[in-house]
Amino acid sequence: MAVRHDREMILPRPVIRIGWALHRALFQVTGGRVGTERAREGHLGTLFITTTSRGAGNARRNPLFYLEDGPSLVVAASNAGAAREPGWWRNLQVDPRAMVDLAGKRFPVRARRATTDEAERLWPRFIAANSNFVAYREQADRDIALVVLEVIEPG
Repeated sequence: MAVRHDREMILPRPVIRIGWALHRALFQVTGGRVGTERAREGHLGTLFITTTSRGAGNARRNPLFYLEDGPSLVVAASNAGAAREPGWWRNLQVDPRAMVDLAGKRFPVRARRATTDEAERLWPRFIAANSNFVAYREQADRDIALVVLEVIEPG
């Protein structure tokens, strides 16, 4: 059953997982032409991040909402409010290097947890763009990390 929170409907976690799985499939079927969207003022964008799994070292691709902060991209390790951190964030804590697919481009990034000052500045932007993050933070029973993806320039 969906839960209402501050005017927005929060879908049950299994429904969210199915939606992201369909999103991932659409991205794959179209060769990356469909499935990502640039963030704009007041709206989160979507990207795909590919991390290296902690165990077997396999590539893992996950769709995420993001916002831009200068040249960096910022994602929330919300896991839709689950008590456990998402696997992609656990992977990045072991190996912070990743690849991002966004707007028809693929590029390397290095991930780090946002500082306390950055998080205090960025959380209001996430919440303004999608108030579900308020509920995720309440449900999670953990501190949800904001993850800064710093673009690695070639050279």
